[in-house]
Amino acid sequence: MVMLGLGRLVVTLKSKIRSLKLKKPYDKMEKSDSMRVEIRSRKARKLIEETLKIADSPKSKTFNL
Repeated sequence: MVMLGLGRLVVTLKSKIRSLKLKKPYDKMEKSDSMRVEIRSRKARKLIEETLKIADSPKSKTFNL
């Protein structure tokens, strides 16, 4: 009984995957200048956040040169 349910599930999943493959891929949207600036600022904020986490952790070793 359980195997019958699993068989039906596999068949439906296969048909859904096939239908997804047949759909046209979306048109790639070009990025505007403001989008590029936003992406860069997000990356910069993430990098700063990671750097501060490392600097603030008690296990990090810092060297004064």
